[in-house]
Amino acid sequence: MSADSNELRMPVAGRWLLVAVLAAGVCFALHLRTRRLAQTRQFLQAETPVDAATQVAAPALPKLVDLGAGTCVPCKMMVPILEELSTEQKGIFEVEFIDVRHNPEAGKTFAINLIPTQIFLDAEKKELFRNEGFLAKEDILAKWREFGVEPRESAEPVEAEPEPDPAEGED
Repeated sequence: MSADSNELRMPVAGRWLLVAVLAAGVCFALHLRTRRLAQTRQFLQAETPVDAATQVAAPALPKLVDLGAGTCVPCKMMVPILEELSTEQKGIFEVEFIDVRHNPEAGKTFAINLIPTQIFLDAEKKELFRNEGFLAKEDILAKWREFGVEPRESAEPVEAEPEPDPAEGED
């Protein structure tokens, strides 16, 4: 064989190697996602000891779990949104913030890659969707609507009625 024929084989071998590496990467990513979902389910189904006499049966609600940290700028931007949702949507869905700097085990359990991460869970605590990064309030409410959860409309600011002008009443 000549040197020219060896040059033609190298690119083909390189392409096959690239395809093999990409396929392995995809398989690994799918494995991590499956493991992450299993860990999330296991964490959410863990039982905590509760005194049965004091426990009141409340209907299970869907939940928004936000994993972040107090030092992260996008996480800080999420705080007022989460606080508003927690009060406005009480009884519709729950809102929980977990600071992964103080609770790194939760970050591992939910297998997060970056913060903030918002995880939407149904009433049975099954993961419906996850977002990595900042998520606006309107986008959160729209996502809940996609899953059939009808959030309350945000409280509209009430405009004060104008006070009557005392000069107008005198004739």
